[in-house]
Amino acid sequence: MTSTAARTTASPGLQHPDVASGSGIPGATNVDHIAYTVPDLYQAVAFFTEVIGAELIYREGPVHDPHGDRMHRQLGVHPTAVAHIAMLRLGPVTNLELFEYEAPDQGRVLPANSDWGGHHLAIHVTDLDAAVRYLRGQPGVELLGTAQTIPDGPIAGNRWIYFRTPWGMQMELVQASTDLPYESTTHARRYGPAPAWDTDHPSSPDSSDPQPARNPSA
Repeated sequence: MTSTAARTTASPGLQHPDVASGSGIPGATNVDHIAYTVPDLYQAVAFFTEVIGAELIYREGPVHDPHGDRMHRQLGVHPTAVAHIAMLRLGPVTNLELFEYEAPDQGRVLPANSDWGGHHLAIHVTDLDAAVRYLRGQPGVELLGTAQTIPDGPIAGNRWIYFRTPWGMQMELVQASTDLPYESTTHARRYGPAPAWDTDHPSSPDSSDPQPARNPSA
């Protein structure tokens, strides 16, 4: 989420986020994928591949257990739920998994950003105004307000705008500024920007592994 306010809230029993704990998941190497449940898998795959620029890797399903409780036991959904799945590659570092479920207790209202479980997916662009013009011409896309520039705080200078997909999923475009204020206070760095998707195809076997554009100081 993009915000102009600098606020840190420590959870009970957790160390302050600026204090290194020296612990973590043993053997963890990277985020493998993010996942969203959508109303219509074919619609979502078409949108992400044709409008956003993702690459479809595979489809899977139906995933279900008609005679047992594996769906509830392993996935926390109704025992008779049926899932259809698609895995996409989104840019150089992100795997995006999409689910379409059939379940008798299914909720069919997308959460707002302020709701528990609210979410959005943000994509960095090199020219926010050009990206906004492009999305404005895409059927079913709803732009929320106008492009904004963050005036102060740790990422002052970044530009952003929210938009909704044709089925209502919230997304964001971000154009990062250089020399972000937070970089003077910590060795940690946000990842990116990375090479453009249209010049460095994510599945190209000849492309080198992407490196963060802003590496921690030595």
